[in-house]
This record gives sequence, C-alpha cells and structure tokens, in this order.
Amino acid sequence: MPRAAARVAGIAESTIREMTRIAEAHGALNLAQGFPDGNAPPELVEWAVTALRSGENQYSFTWGDPRFRRAIAAKTARFWGWAPDPDSEITVTCGASEAMAASLLAILDPGDELIVFEPFYENYVPLARLAGAEVRYIRLEPPAFRLDVEAVRQVAGPRTRAVVLNTPNNPTGRVFSREELAGLAELCRERDLLLVSDEIYEHFVYGAAVHVPVATLPDMWQRTIAVSGVSKTFQVTGWRLGYVLAPAPLTAAIRKVHDYLTVAAPTPLQVAAARAMDELPASYYQELAHRFARKRDLFVSALQVAGFACSLPEGAYYVMADASRLGARSDWEAARALIRRAGIAAVPGSSFFQGGRRPQSAPLLRFAFCKEDATLAEAARRLASLARPSSPGANERPS
Repeated sequence: MPRAAARVAGIAESTIREMTRIAEAHGALNLAQGFPDGNAPPELVEWAVTALRSGENQYSFTWGDPRFRRAIAAKTARFWGWAPDPDSEITVTCGASEAMAASLLAILDPGDELIVFEPFYENYVPLARLAGAEVRYIRLEPPAFRLDVEAVRQVAGPRTRAVVLNTPNNPTGRVFSREELAGLAELCRERDLLLVSDEIYEHFVYGAAVHVPVATLPDMWQRTIAVSGVSKTFQVTGWRLGYVLAPAPLTAAIRKVHDYLTVAAPTPLQVAAARAMDELPASYYQELAHRFARKRDLFVSALQVAGFACSLPEGAYYVMADASRLGARSDWEAARALIRRAGIAAVPGSSFFQGGRRPQSAPLLRFAFCKEDATLAEAARRLASLARPSSPGANERPS
C-alpha cells in the first residue's frame, strides 16, 4: 500500500475545524471557530469589487503587491512607531497561517528546538514538526497565564533556535505586559534566539491592557519575525491575507518558502486591503476594540451566570471557561454535552496542550465571542436554559 511521509504521521486534523463541522451537523451555534458572522466594512467590499472590475486579476509580485506592502509599512509606522522596509522586510502571504508556516520552515532545521507556550494556537506544533524540529513546551498557569522567563531560561538549550509567542493570545485572551516581553527579549538576546511573534489580534485589546509589538523593544528588530494580517481586523477571514515583517536576511529566506507554497496572495484583495489600511480612519480601530469589549462583557457574563468559571480576556476574542458545570469527566464530554443540551459548539481545551492532553480536574472549553450581538444573545439564552448537570455521555467524540 502507498504510504505517506513519516513527518505527517503524527499530525492530527484541526480540532477547531472539526468542531465547526460538528456544529453544522447538529445545527448548533458555532462558537468554536474564530470567524465573525457579521459583514466586512462596506467600503472595503466596494474597493474589492472595483479592483476586480478594473482588471486587477492576475498574479501580483510573489511577496505582495507593492501598494499593499507600502500600506502595511505605513500602518505599522502609524500604530506602532516603526517602519519596516516594504521592499525588503515585508512578505504578503495567504493568511497568517501561511505566514507562520513560511516563517518556521525558513528558520528551523531538523533537530532544532522551538519553544512554545501552552495553551497554544494549534498550528504551531504541526508546523515545527513538518520542519523536522522538536518542540519544547512551557505551560502558562491559569488564571493569570503569566509569562515566566525563568522557565524559558531553564528549557532553552544549545539546540534551541526560536521561541513562538502569541499576543494578544489565542486561546487565553492574555495580552502580555511590556515587563514580561522585555524579560523574554533579554533572554532571546542573551541566548541568541529568534522570536516569532504572532500578533494577528493586535487591534483587539481591552481595558487597561496595551499591545506591545516585540519588534519595538530594544535591539529586538533584528531577531524578530512578526506575523499579522487583515482577516480579523477587517472581518474578512475568507480573504486569506496575512503578512510577515522581518529583517531583510530572514525575509529573503521566508520569501523563498512562500514562493513555493502559494506563489502569491489574491491580487484584487490586496489592492482593496491596501486602500482600507490607507483610508479607514483611526476611529475604525477604536470602535472595533470598543465593540468587541462589549461582546466580551456580554458573553463572559452569560457564561458566569450559567455556572461556567472564567475571567475577562484582556485581548483577542476568545475565552477559556471551566465547564465542570456540565458534570462531564473530560473536555470532550463537556463539548458534546453542550452541543446536546444547549446547541452550542465550543473547542475542547485539551487541543491547545501538547499531545491533546491536559489535567482533567477542570474540563476547559474555548469559546469565540466574535459574533453578532443577536448570536451572542441567543447563546446567552441557551446557556441560561441549562438545567442541572446531566450524566456524562460516552467517551467518543461526537460525529
């Protein structure tokens, strides 16, 4: 029989996408996958239509339409105070996921080690393994999920090549402080480590929290790879437009990988996104954060009223909740029970830990609250209707 490559044998399918299919099969509200169910800014859609009708329908430059790269550089300077060179330090990719893939494949050799903080977004570990690297894990402890630099110091060894960081964080909602990031940056300089910073939720920050791009810290730009994109900020997850900001030598390597992965991101969508970055006012981003903070407050309150223990996320648009209320013995049982009893789909928390395992003293579920107010109100109504815990079901996943 034909066989697949050994490097893919241990890679499981995405639990997040699996839960989306399960939600659809059961007619459940999909609070598992992090896509908004609202519309993109109407002017952005019109700019995309204009680009399509004006003939912007062929390949762009492999590493991104020059207009889009210039807009990314200008927006980065406007918001974060540093201006990457659009010609040599910006690569446009097919989504932030491809940005991360191209980056890790460009910097990791077989036998290298990559440090990942858990709970983690699910694509970091499979990508490291596809590169032939080994993953070393550092657990961030709830409820604070603080970044412990000394733990990183103990884990980092002679084969450690890089650290992956995600801030604002999916799935915990943490926005790491300047103090935490400065400590990690100091260690990266001391040990000559690269820092791959996933900042796709950079504009989803609430309350007193402040997003600090790692590349803006002293002497960090030359060892930082920053990943972001437009899918979350402009509510166009289906457009698949991401980008990588990195110093020129690393960008050259990343572009080689990107070229053979996808060639180029969609041209008309890049043109439209460039106009959005150039023309949408600062008030758009302010209102975005305000609107999602309100969604956060509404949904977290509904979870707590229904008996789920959780705290307010500082950023991104996810919340991890203790689902002991459901009387389940594991997070997968809790996810099944929630679909069966309330018609709500969430992601079992174990999928964000190494090997899909974590201590089950408190089954965790991750919810995405990036939904329209009507969807969240219906979710709150269904959560409130939950009766006393019922007997847990079988151990199999729902199908």
